[in-house]
Amino acid sequence: MKLPGWIATVFSALAATLLPACDAVNLPEIKPGITTLAEVRSRMGEPGFIHRNDDGTATWEYSRQPAGIHCYMISFDGRDIVSELEQVLTPENLARVAPGMTQQELRRRLGQPARREVFSNLGEEVWEWHIAGDIPTEETYFSAHFDLGDGTLRKAGQRIEPKGR
Repeated sequence: MKLPGWIATVFSALAATLLPACDAVNLPEIKPGITTLAEVRSRMGEPGFIHRNDDGTATWEYSRQPAGIHCYMISFDGRDIVSELEQVLTPENLARVAPGMTQQELRRRLGQPARREVFSNLGEEVWEWHIAGDIPTEETYFSAHFDLGDGTLRKAGQRIEPKGR
């Protein structure tokens, strides 16, 4: 049974409001070297994406896009114990984004973008993440422009716009 549009909108708004609150309770309880994969699943739910690492381990992605400004990567060791918990949408991590990176490399670094749009006339696909800004009355976004021909990153940068626009 399909829900009416207004009910789906209400549930989406509630989820966007409550997920950060759940993160504030659950994330401090996830301890590298102690917390197991099963405990992470119990606290955080199923990941939005599972990245397979070269050494056979996995990193689980919990993106809070498009409404949130965080993306958590939780890595596990070979025994399925948390080895690292990182919020990846940080200024330091964004500064490491460089022309020539592939879409796969950027997805692994920053997680699921909030929005993807193809501009055929420019020969670009643009990915955008909602990120933390400095001024509460503004929204800040990080954009990555990929070449449609070879799929590599042409350029990246931030844009700021007034909230509610």
